[in-house]
Order: sequence, then structure tokens, then C-alpha cells
Amino acid sequence: MTLKKFNFNVLGNDNYARAGVIETHRGNIQTPAFMPVGTQATVKACLIDDVIKTGSEIILCNTYHLMIRPGVERIISAGGLHKFMNCKLPILTDSGGFQVMSLSKLNKVDREKGAIFNSHVDGKKFILSPEESIRIQKELDSDIVMIMDECPKKTSNYKVINKSMELSIYWAERSKIAFGSNPHKALFGIVQGGLFKDLRLKSLNALTKIDFDGYAIGGLAVGETQKEMFNVLDDIKEHMPSDKPRYLMGVGTPTDILGAVKRGVDMFDCVMPTRSGRTGLAFTWNGRLNIKNNKYKNDNEPLDINCSNLSLNKYSKNYINHLFNTNEILGSTLLTLHNINFYQELMSAIRDNIKNGTFNKFHDEYIDRL
Repeated sequence: MTLKKFNFNVLGNDNYARAGVIETHRGNIQTPAFMPVGTQATVKACLIDDVIKTGSEIILCNTYHLMIRPGVERIISAGGLHKFMNCKLPILTDSGGFQVMSLSKLNKVDREKGAIFNSHVDGKKFILSPEESIRIQKELDSDIVMIMDECPKKTSNYKVINKSMELSIYWAERSKIAFGSNPHKALFGIVQGGLFKDLRLKSLNALTKIDFDGYAIGGLAVGETQKEMFNVLDDIKEHMPSDKPRYLMGVGTPTDILGAVKRGVDMFDCVMPTRSGRTGLAFTWNGRLNIKNNKYKNDNEPLDINCSNLSLNKYSKNYINHLFNTNEILGSTLLTLHNINFYQELMSAIRDNIKNGTFNKFHDEYIDRL
């Protein structure tokens, strides 16, 4: 069987907003796309078949966490990540670069060696270099591989951000060499540079010269405001390659997504819909609601009466409130699936409005309501 090559096509524009399709040998991904997060080879509280039924066409898994548990060898012995977790969808794997920042108390960064970690599980020491990160992702058999970068904490210190950005460019070059050539897989570069326009453009220019299959925007889920994030996207939107997918990493809320799509972003991931689902927060077309609130004890309407998918409209707010207040696992499952389904409904509506030339009107109608 001949495998389909990785490819991306823009199918329609509405100003900077774009609708397109990413083609992979495991299936097509309609863009703008939202990727549910399956950090440890599972979208928490959900069967993968139910995740697929929400309309999800790609998920994200994490190299660092899978390297620690269960270990790459175990996944290889199962035939790769897709077989290990029974997932037919394309999978994007993060490189572990974010953990360089988020687990900074447990590691140090060396320009040549990479990130020197102590495992957050058992303290075991190991080294995650650009070459090692790419090797692991290739052995996991992920469809979209991310370069190894350093994601710095938010700071106004120009020298710190510049040094980190330069390191990420160096690691990007090494990641590209380690990845080699595979027309059926994709390697994405990651634009860094904090909140500084000149550093973002310098990073983007260097990455486009290296030439990647897609370009991610990193370092915008580390504590900045939504306005600051949108300012960065405004700074670089006209300079991003038009023929490659654009991925905003770790973002975000429905309004984050609406604003980023308006500025030309094609791909998103975030733990928010799943993590919120496990803690009782539901996303709806009329905004967020905390299902654990007492006012839902006698509300026998579903979260969304129009959502028949996965029979989600057969469960009342009253019932889900009861599940959460008695710590029943089904509550987390129902609300997680509801949130993922809502996010996919949102992405579908965004794509339709871009194709119809009505995205700006849609954006203005929902940016405050959501």
C-alpha cells in the first residue's frame, strides 16, 4: 500500500482567517483544528472511539511523559503509539521542550547536551537532547513531530528571551538533521521570542530558512494576557509562510481560539476542555457554567438540548450535578466529552464561516458570549 504524503492546502480565506486541510496517511485534518490532549497516551476519562465521535481528527501526546512512563521500549513492543492506545487518528507529539520550563526545578539546560532532567516520578536522571527527542518521536511513530526547543518563562528581560530564542534556533537545526527526510511525516519548527516583535521575527526568519513542514508559535501559554498573545500574533501574521500549517501551542479558551483564527492560526491544543470537564466546568454556546453549583440541582434540562452526539443531551444538569457532588467517575466522563464535543462544534462553525466569508461577523457575535 502506498502511503499518502503529508500535505497542506488552504481551501478558503476570510481576511487572515483560513480554512484548509492537512493530509496525512492516517487521515485528513480539517483546519482550523483543535487537538484534544492525550499526554500519557490517553485522553483522560474518555474512550478513544468516543473522542473520534466528537469530530476530533487528531490528538496530541507528550514525548517527555511517555519517555518516563511507560517508556519508549514498551510502546515500541506494542507496535507504536497508535496501536498501544488503539488510536486510528493522526497523532502530534510535543517534544518535551515545554517541560524544560514547567519542570525547571528538576533540570538544567546545556546548549550541547540538551535538557538534563531528574524525573518528576522517581528522580532518575536522564538527558533529552534535540536528537534524543526526535529519535523518541520517530520510534513512537507520531505523524507530526515537534522540534526540541526551550520554552522560557514569561519575562520582560530581553537578554534572557534572546538567549533562549537563539538556543531554540540551534536546537531546531539539530532537530531537522536528526529527523532526516520522510514525506509521510511532518516536522514543525517552533517560533519563540517572548513578547518582543524583533525576536519573534528573527526566530521565524531563521526557522523558514531551515525549512519545516509547519510552524508552531510557542511560549504563549505561560502567563501572558490574551491581549499580549494577540499582539504577538499580529506582529508575525503577515510573515508566517502561507503554504504551511500554523500551530499555536497550548491555547486555549474559546475566545483565545476565535481571536487567533482571526490572525491566521490553523491548529490548537489545550488541556482546558478535558481538565475543566474533570472539575465540573462546562463550555457551552452561552458561556461557561460550573455544574457543581447548587442552582443546577433542580435543572432537568441538558447542557445542550441540541447535542444528540454521544447521547449527551439525555443527561440533565441535575443528574450531572449529582454525579460531581458524589464524586462519581461518570460525571468526569460526561463533562469531558461534552467539552471536547463543544470545542469541535466551535471549530466546525469557524471553518464554515470562513468558507462562507462570514467569519468576522461570527467572531464578533461570540467573542464576548463565550
